[in-house]
Amino acid sequence: MKRIQLFLAGAFIATGSLFAQSGSAEWQAGLAKMKELVQTDPAQAADEADQLLKGKNKKNPELVVAVARTYLDAGKLTEAEEYLALAKKADNKSALVSVLEGDIAVAKKDAGTACQMYEQAIYFDPRNEQAYLNLADIYKGANPQLAIKELEQLKSVVPSCVLADKKLAEVYYMNNRFDKAAEAYARFIDTPETTEDDLVKYAFALFLNHNFEKSLEIANRGLKSNARHAAFNRLAMYNYTDLKRYDEAQKAADTFFNAADKADYSYLDYTYYGHLLNALKRYDEAVIQYRKAIELDASKTELWREISSAYEQKDDYTDAIAAYRKYYNSLPVEEQTPDLQFQIGKLYYGKGTQSDTLTVGLGERKAALVSADSVFAAIAQAAPDSYLGNFWRARTNSALDPETTQGLAKPYYEEVAALLASKNEPHYNSVLIECYSYLGYYYLVANKLSESKEYWNKILAIDPANATAKRALDGIK
Repeated sequence: MKRIQLFLAGAFIATGSLFAQSGSAEWQAGLAKMKELVQTDPAQAADEADQLLKGKNKKNPELVVAVARTYLDAGKLTEAEEYLALAKKADNKSALVSVLEGDIAVAKKDAGTACQMYEQAIYFDPRNEQAYLNLADIYKGANPQLAIKELEQLKSVVPSCVLADKKLAEVYYMNNRFDKAAEAYARFIDTPETTEDDLVKYAFALFLNHNFEKSLEIANRGLKSNARHAAFNRLAMYNYTDLKRYDEAQKAADTFFNAADKADYSYLDYTYYGHLLNALKRYDEAVIQYRKAIELDASKTELWREISSAYEQKDDYTDAIAAYRKYYNSLPVEEQTPDLQFQIGKLYYGKGTQSDTLTVGLGERKAALVSADSVFAAIAQAAPDSYLGNFWRARTNSALDPETTQGLAKPYYEEVAALLASKNEPHYNSVLIECYSYLGYYYLVANKLSESKEYWNKILAIDPANATAKRALDGIK
């Protein structure tokens, strides 16, 4: 019960004028006057109540409930309870009276009584919408499934109830069931009940379901009436980015970050802006945004991988390696898998083989290749059934021996070739051709022509039209 009580403060729904249109104009005028006086002149308000409930009106539960609710809405529970007692005397089997008693219980943070009264109201009137809605409000935080059950029951007896769909959307949304939330929003989004907040949540639910086109449509609908709205501009930026409509995404980003009202930026905002700038090949700016995202949420260490990728795109392997190591080292040991190590090795290989010697000197490039070889050796040992570790050791050692005079790559290419040839699977053919090409060239440089011819012929057995192998064999003849 204490868990339920925690949600009561926001659970109360003003039921409006429950005496509806059936009350006379005099009633409505008297109630309006009461509302004006209830805080400023309680005594006069009480007199107005007495005037309203003269004679037979005292036995009209609809009117008595309306008077009680006037006090309840003003936060005067004692008076509200007094008129509740009068309403129960007038008709103790009225759904309106039960709903009122439930609302008073909500105001008193008595969840058990509130639920009991709303259930009683439904018993008296199975089509009483407010009772279902109020029950759902109590349950939505502590037991969302019960809230959904009540709302689905309401839909079964009043299929046209827009407020049931609105409340269903709210419950699904707050419990991260965004597919169901989107379905519920769609059922009422074109009705007068729709608020700007509903549009925002509908667009976000669609976005989280990867329905980017529809999410963008709803966001743009919101922007038509409020062009500076932060959430709509945010969602426009997100959706345009995911749809790869980068020019439009940039315009949305400019508005969001520079002209939107009351924007409260999150790590995801900077992350998406980083993705956008990265796609536009503005890598240095992308890195700035990713770093802002990490500053807001240091737990998002996967962004170091994005930073590494941005640096790699601009051939800044030194910073790419440093960023990727931050990502790798942030992971638990059990998640530091060979495939992640493999990327570190490839970055070292990229640094060691880049042609811009003005940025990275020969000695630094050689050191990078040695580091790459060390990483690939560890991968080969950790995953002996995979060819990748030794294959990249072969490539790395080939780069360390560009003239192929030392044959540094030879043992690794031989090991990969033996492993893949035994598999006899066509999708390894390109790797085998690389292995055989190196070995054929190595033996050619060593003037061991018969061995060289053997490997060129192996290539032709895989690819009879291979021009390199044909030229090599023609030269040997």
